[in-house]
Amino acid sequence: MNSFSDLNIDSGLKTQLSKLEFNQPTPIQAKVIPLVIEGNDVLATAPTGTGKTLAFGLPMMTQLINRNIHSALILTPTRELAIQILKEFKKISNQFKSVLLIGGEPFHKQLRDLKANPRVIIGTPGRVMDHIERGKLSITKTDYLVLDETDRMLDMGFAMQINPIIETMPKEKQTVLFSATLPHKLRLMAKKYLNNPKEISAGTLNAPAKKIKQHTTHLEQKDKFKHLNELMQAHPESKIVFVATKRSCDQIATTLSKKGHRAEALHGDLNQGKRKRVTQAFHSGKFNTLIATDVAARGLDIPHVEHVINFDLPYHPEDYIHRIGRTARADQDGSAWNLVSAEDKFKWNAIERFISSEGKDHTSAKQLSRKSNTKSRKEPWYKTKSKKPASSNSKKYFNKKK
Repeated sequence: MNSFSDLNIDSGLKTQLSKLEFNQPTPIQAKVIPLVIEGNDVLATAPTGTGKTLAFGLPMMTQLINRNIHSALILTPTRELAIQILKEFKKISNQFKSVLLIGGEPFHKQLRDLKANPRVIIGTPGRVMDHIERGKLSITKTDYLVLDETDRMLDMGFAMQINPIIETMPKEKQTVLFSATLPHKLRLMAKKYLNNPKEISAGTLNAPAKKIKQHTTHLEQKDKFKHLNELMQAHPESKIVFVATKRSCDQIATTLSKKGHRAEALHGDLNQGKRKRVTQAFHSGKFNTLIATDVAARGLDIPHVEHVINFDLPYHPEDYIHRIGRTARADQDGSAWNLVSAEDKFKWNAIERFISSEGKDHTSAKQLSRKSNTKSRKEPWYKTKSKKPASSNSKKYFNKKK
């Protein structure tokens, strides 16, 4: 499939894709779109960054335009992914009313959007279920369902919401399920809810490079910054510290700088000029520690860093491979450090399973975790036995007594 023009999608969508210079479909798009247009249920395995959103979005939009489906529901594991999907859809078409049902947003705005009878519903299982239980959302006529990053949703304990949501929908519906991996419990779900699905694979990520030494420390959330500071002192070489939010990015960079470390923040709220100055300064060695979010770090032209520190674990298991792949480039050695708290349990389990599924020749995350626990107590924290996980109500690492 050489062009979107070869696909049986709406002509107006093709025009918009051309304006956006989206000319050639990715492998997953070329495989999935024709099957979905034909009305098949699809079970697809593909990592992030392969074009999954348009793989299920373009046929959905085409069928909405042609009135082949009444409305669509897209379930995702995180609010960030839901927001990203809606933004991607709006780039392609604004023909359909849509609603974003995610946590952390006011109910009254979502209720207002629901009253407009949207044809596209995007949300996380918990918030979608909340609206259904309150009688504010009816999906009894919603006949197109997308389960995106389903393995992650199951890892995060959303099965108890997903199952009743699906059972509320019509039996005669089309279901598209995407997942990076296919564990047994996901296979059982697919068997229960998908109707003779077509199975598609767009390949998987490679396992971590063999020259990356991975270290994992289990600790309380409130102790993460203390341990990061100790690790910074022990390893002054170049490093990228990955965090989950822009706020954490700024806070950690500021606090490290006050402690004498040369650190700068890189996140999506920085304007292009500032981003360019920060990356150039890091590349030239003017400072040695870059605090970054995943989104900001994508596409960074940095040939090699000595260390990658996962202060916060990534939302996507495959992003773990992308992150630590910043080190040990060009056959050089490098190290990756993972700070794992009890709050990170679901994400860490997903990473363990993802790495283990990539092949027997590479050390699994579980084995790495065990290896990090074998050193003497007299040595520094990053070589000592792991600490017990924190309780779920651990204090935040930046909170100070007033």
